[in-house]
Amino acid sequence: MLPTTLVNSGSQGNGVLSPRDAARHTAGAKRYKYLRRLFHFRQMDFEFALWQMLYLFTSPQRVYRNFHYRKQTKDQWARDDPAFLVLLSIWLCVSTVGFGFVLDMGFFETIKLLLWVVFIDCVGVGLLIATLMWFISNKYLVKQQNRDYDVEWGYAFDVHLNAFYPLLVILHFIQLFFINYVIISDSVIGYFVGNTLWLIAIGYYIYVTFLGYSVIRRDIGIAEL
Repeated sequence: MLPTTLVNSGSQGNGVLSPRDAARHTAGAKRYKYLRRLFHFRQMDFEFALWQMLYLFTSPQRVYRNFHYRKQTKDQWARDDPAFLVLLSIWLCVSTVGFGFVLDMGFFETIKLLLWVVFIDCVGVGLLIATLMWFISNKYLVKQQNRDYDVEWGYAFDVHLNAFYPLLVILHFIQLFFINYVIISDSVIGYFVGNTLWLIAIGYYIYVTFLGYSVIRRDIGIAEL
């Protein structure tokens, strides 16, 4: 169940935080709180993170509805709970090991694949895309006079992680059932199945990313009425 929308007691009548509460919502304070919770597993809501992973496939709009609620209640778009990141990291390791096992890769080859997937495919590409979309969002989606609705860089990276998870599942899990018997068979059907899975994965990434930034534009438009 999605959390209900609450009124932020520390906000002023127009929805803007007071100077004292604004100091508690700086980028440094949010980052410190997030990193601190990263080492306290009991404070993480893994059940809700699993809920998000499920609905990123079936109904990603509901996931971003939660981001909208977080902005209203906690005055931030980005996640404040690292549970999703922890589960994604575990899934990265497990799926990559499974990928290496199916392809009969050696130990060191599997480790190199894991490092590539984590630091290049997920983190490296994510840093580039998140930074680009963060700049575009604050430049063109948020009006300069409405600084209370600035998009955090952390949210841009969250959008990347949201979009990367379905792509990872499709290419590192679903695709495994077709690799040995269909995809690497060097046939027309193999090419068709492999390219179709890649098309679906990339399509999911683009669609989930689009939803992530469209909800920002829609929320800001409502706030300006």
